[in-house]
Amino acid sequence: MTFNEVIGQQEAKDRLMQMVDEDRLPHAIMLCGPAGSGKKALAIAFACSLLDNGTTAAKAMLKKLEHPDLHFTYPTIKLPSMGSDHMPVSDDFAKEWNSLITDTPYFGMDEWMQMMGGENQQAIITAGESDELVRKLSLKSSQGGYKISLIWLPERMNIACANKLLKLIEEPPQQTLFILVSEEPDKLLETIRSRVQRIDIKRIKEDDICQALIERRGIDETAARRISRLANGSWLKALEELQAGSENELFLDMYILLMRLAYQRKIKDLRKWSEQMAGMGREKQKRWLTYFLRMTRENFMYNFQNTELNYMTQKEEDFARNFARFIHEKNILPISDLANLAIRDIGQNANAKIVFFDFALQMIVLLLQK
Repeated sequence: MTFNEVIGQQEAKDRLMQMVDEDRLPHAIMLCGPAGSGKKALAIAFACSLLDNGTTAAKAMLKKLEHPDLHFTYPTIKLPSMGSDHMPVSDDFAKEWNSLITDTPYFGMDEWMQMMGGENQQAIITAGESDELVRKLSLKSSQGGYKISLIWLPERMNIACANKLLKLIEEPPQQTLFILVSEEPDKLLETIRSRVQRIDIKRIKEDDICQALIERRGIDETAARRISRLANGSWLKALEELQAGSENELFLDMYILLMRLAYQRKIKDLRKWSEQMAGMGREKQKRWLTYFLRMTRENFMYNFQNTELNYMTQKEEDFARNFARFIHEKNILPISDLANLAIRDIGQNANAKIVFFDFALQMIVLLLQK
């Protein structure tokens, strides 16, 4: 993969290559930024540029992302077929990872969970993974250059893995570069954060998304402009807008249903709604709650009647036209706090039926605030 395949992010590309040109590349860097900003794509392109020694063999291996000195680490799950003592590691899912990453480096946790076949589990990076890294990185570079450890979502490491990784970063094997790709760096151990050079990756510029939609997806400019604005700096969101019957359609339907039932105080129907939400996988539940936060914010801003402040699809705006007045200064913060609390509870494996039914009941009170 090359930098030309990365959408936008020219400033970040220049900064990375400047460190190489000036011979001041640290042994550990961390690319931080929101989902869909292209951090993973940028990290892979950078790793490929460092490992490309100009030979035909190296180029062929990098094209397939199967270079022996490029080691991927990512969150995994435990499958029923695995032994009780087995700690899942990235190599257990190497085939699935390579299939997805060579198709496109632009994917999120939901696509990865589907690829592994475990949408109802929590994906983590286990201590077994750090043991594998120690073993792999202790070997000499096969091509005489860097050995690169690219870790996607290091914030999902359990504490045992994090502590072992810390030791590796403190005493890195010779010619080893760690590239961490994080969306929630604050969840990492402070000792790890203090030992890596952080590079913040901004949201992709609207013009860059628009150009990519035109060139890569054959979208006409008018549609590309609308989609790129709705994407709000995320290529993943731009792709969602292109997909007919996308997840957002379901999320909007569930949002509308909740608000209507809560306003009408239909307790029995709200219980059915909570059971339907509980039937989703935990990752999907968290995505819906994130969508809920965005839509609530959009409805609040809609009251100011300034189109520059809103980022909604036509269907979302059609609902907001009549509903927005119910989201106001007195309930916007409590509603947001309620959603953030639910995200925390779902992330901690709380009973989803209880979480969402309580969520729905509290929405009755909050919507009726004057």
